[in-house]
Amino acid sequence: METRDIARAAVLVALAVALSPLYIPVGLSKCYPAQHMINVIAAVVLGPVPALLIAFLASLIRNLLGLGTLLAFPGAMIGALLAGTAYRIFGKPWAAGLGEVVGTGLLGALVSAWLVGPLLLGKSMAVAGMVAAFGLSSAAGAAAGLWVLKFLRKVHVWAP
Repeated sequence: METRDIARAAVLVALAVALSPLYIPVGLSKCYPAQHMINVIAAVVLGPVPALLIAFLASLIRNLLGLGTLLAFPGAMIGALLAGTAYRIFGKPWAAGLGEVVGTGLLGALVSAWLVGPLLLGKSMAVAGMVAAFGLSSAAGAAAGLWVLKFLRKVHVWAP
């Protein structure tokens, strides 16, 4: 990664953490649309691996500060990786948004409900509830991320 990309990644991690007070509580989960927005932006601007690292670092910092739960890791990381991969394959921002929703809303929710909840939190979790919560949060965040990318392109800060 170039120095400029490392700086962009640091800013995106900081934004994800700074916006973490904006969450939707759903049972044991705290859904963070801002994290999904950051995932889409990182996926498009930096690629799948940096997006994954940004999601991991933001989740780690949020947990260390008591602002998140262990469910942040699979949700954010799988969504970011799929968003970046989808963008790399299709070359369209909407693909990153769709990758985020499928990665977080479906796969991240399933990993959270079947593995993280029972094994790390000692609690069983309703799959349908997790998919609904993660799905709504990731869809809202992905839409916001696509809007931000459109704005950044319009003001010539980012060009695909």
